[in-house]
Amino acid sequence: MKNALFGLILALQFLTRIPLPIACPWTPATRRWAIRAYPLVGLLIGSVLALSALLLSFIASPAPITALLLLSLWVALSGGLHLDGVMDLADALGSNQPLERRWEIMKDAQIGSFGILALLFLLAWKGVLLWALVAYQAPLWWLVAVPALGRLAGVALLIFTPCAHSKGLAWSWQQSLSPRDVGYALLPLVLVVAVSPALLVWGLVIIVWVAIARRALLRLFNGINGDMVGATIEGGELWLLVLMWSWWQFATVSPPGI
Repeated sequence: MKNALFGLILALQFLTRIPLPIACPWTPATRRWAIRAYPLVGLLIGSVLALSALLLSFIASPAPITALLLLSLWVALSGGLHLDGVMDLADALGSNQPLERRWEIMKDAQIGSFGILALLFLLAWKGVLLWALVAYQAPLWWLVAVPALGRLAGVALLIFTPCAHSKGLAWSWQQSLSPRDVGYALLPLVLVVAVSPALLVWGLVIIVWVAIARRALLRLFNGINGDMVGATIEGGELWLLVLMWSWWQFATVSPPGI
């Protein structure tokens, strides 16, 4: 139980900007529990977003303002941690360089034009999709589920995809993990399924996303690193938002446009 608690604190310290000045042991057991807690931390972030959306609806905040506030809070809570991975990956892919050079670009601390463009488009798409879903008055469970499922995607990619190099944070985490840790990570999502069985469908959607990301990263880089796990989380969230918007736009009776 102590290792599980330390793991949760480690996950909160790593994935959020919530101030937790607690020194936790860095052991295989606490690392395992930290990874298992990723979706739980996602549920916490999503719950804060959903509660904020509910409060904003009480004051009749316009949909564009609500969407921008939610996006700002989303980035603030996570500290933009995974956005760095998106930018590094975009710079490497946009370079059209051989494999070794792509890895060098990934490690470069400077951000190039492709990384900046990827960041701008990612945040723009997230903001517009949030705007649309808020305007459609979609049930708030989707806002709880998206960060949790995105982080589940990161867990699955880390566990089921080999690291390209035997060093780095992702590799050190990977040494403590096994496929059963995905099962532990799924447990908190069972509570959300009890509230909304539709989460099962979105769970299948995120499995498809992980399969696509895994195949592409193995083909392009022969393995993964921590930046790619972060990019997979961000990409998974965007993937879910696009498909959720598509569902309310085309498979339900759409309310008036934005």
